[in-house]
Amino acid sequence: MSQKTITVLDASELKDGEMKEVPFEDGKVLLSRLGDKIHATSAFCTHYGAPLVKGVLTADGRVVCPWHGACFNVCTGDIEDAPAPMALHSFKAEIVGGKINVTADPANTTSANKSRQPRLLATGSSVASAQGKGVVIVGGGSGAFNCIESLREHGYNGPITVLSKERYAPIDRTKLSKALVTDPSKLEWRSLADLRSKYGVDFRSGVEVSGIDIASKEVVIGESQERVPYETLVLASGGVPRRLPIEGKDLANVLTLRGVEDAKKIDAAVKEGKRLVVIGSSFISMELVVAVTSRKLASIDVIGQEEFPFELVLGKEVGAGLKKFHESKGVKFHMQSKVDKIIPSESDPSQAGAVVVTSSTGQTTTLPADVVVMGVGVAPATEYLKGSKGFEQVVDKGGAVHVDEYLRVKGIDNVYAIGDIAMYPQPGTGEPRRIEHWNVAGNHGRAVGKSIAEGKGQPFVKVPVFWSAQGQQLRYCGVGAGYDDVIIDGNPEEMKFLAYYAKEGKIVAMASMQRDPAVMKGSELLRLGLMPSAAEIKAGKDILSVDLSSVNARPKVA
Repeated sequence: MSQKTITVLDASELKDGEMKEVPFEDGKVLLSRLGDKIHATSAFCTHYGAPLVKGVLTADGRVVCPWHGACFNVCTGDIEDAPAPMALHSFKAEIVGGKINVTADPANTTSANKSRQPRLLATGSSVASAQGKGVVIVGGGSGAFNCIESLREHGYNGPITVLSKERYAPIDRTKLSKALVTDPSKLEWRSLADLRSKYGVDFRSGVEVSGIDIASKEVVIGESQERVPYETLVLASGGVPRRLPIEGKDLANVLTLRGVEDAKKIDAAVKEGKRLVVIGSSFISMELVVAVTSRKLASIDVIGQEEFPFELVLGKEVGAGLKKFHESKGVKFHMQSKVDKIIPSESDPSQAGAVVVTSSTGQTTTLPADVVVMGVGVAPATEYLKGSKGFEQVVDKGGAVHVDEYLRVKGIDNVYAIGDIAMYPQPGTGEPRRIEHWNVAGNHGRAVGKSIAEGKGQPFVKVPVFWSAQGQQLRYCGVGAGYDDVIIDGNPEEMKFLAYYAKEGKIVAMASMQRDPAVMKGSELLRLGLMPSAAEIKAGKDILSVDLSSVNARPKVA
């Protein structure tokens, strides 16, 4: 490692609360000024490489990625929020003679070497001789991965056992629908070998949990009825794709998308000249449509219940703009329609040959199909809890597990539930809601890991952030359910807009295309309770003008 000290900027050029990206030999460094202190870190997000200088800086030392909401501490480079899989390099910065000098290994300033292993206060190195049963995590997805990271980052040195139904390490599940990546090794955040050697995790893949015995504090596995003891249990079992209860739903080429094997089936089926019918017009369905549009299919038909795709979440105007984009790519929509049945193929009755839909006017249409994909949401994967004594009052009819603001299962000691299965109170309103997003699960995992490691609960206050590839990158923050007003700046038909979703005069969510970093600024304003009102937004208030980064902002941010 060869350290160099380079003068990168006049100190007068970096104001309080500002960030600047500066050259450092063949690389770049991000400078951040908080009051009188200058901090220097890697310039690129460790998630997908976004330039952090285009993100959002807050006076408590957080920098939020402009693309997907990953968050880092600019003072240390450490991870603050998912989906950051790795930490930033942190470099020495000082003012000498009115100039900012940075000392760094030039190799660590390049985009190719932008990240470092998180600082682990514990690695589980003493697990072999440790007393106690440790933490058991049911599930091997985003929540589990981030919980492991957070446990070790915050000093938990006991045993960690993961019981995962999937046969691979935790993956970047978003790439399944957005790009149909089918090789698990290209999706893994950490290999199973790394999880075992660097994090001391007993990661058991291909394991089906069949019950929880809270009296004896044991997890029961499958038909063998093997029992795995725990001190603390984290339920992170994710979701199961729903299938409409219609005739033909189980035909061989009627597919859903959740895991790598699902993506492989879809990838193999959706080839040039084939006819694709997609049931559902929200995010997973429409991301898949984007991923296959260039495959020269004979037809792509999308069936939706609302007037426009995405309407329930994004509203009619944004939905109409996105519908127009997809239509320009040859996609045909059948909106305000319901699926009656799926008809077997005449040549092979085990395969679907057509989908019958009925419009709101009563018109029936038969859509020929070589492959059908159902994208109609997921149900909580909690079947194993239905026969588990003690969970009767906390698992509702829909399968959601009710938790408190610390993500602890209500009324059951030392058990947490995170991700798709968790019905948790929303920050600010206390309204219970279950949110099906990979990044929410990740941040749940980070919060629970810290709570367990430090022995004290911390309320979960992170504002949901998600994104979607729809010709342009769509970004969203907040919880917009039940919005009663939509304020739009820009034109959704041009795929360049900023939409505010209001409820009783308060902005509760935002969406955008080509307006970075507005949504990430909005996520921080919502987190801090500093979001302007709907009336202020209508009057022209620019949220990017709200100071969150200077010394003056520190009292309301800290």
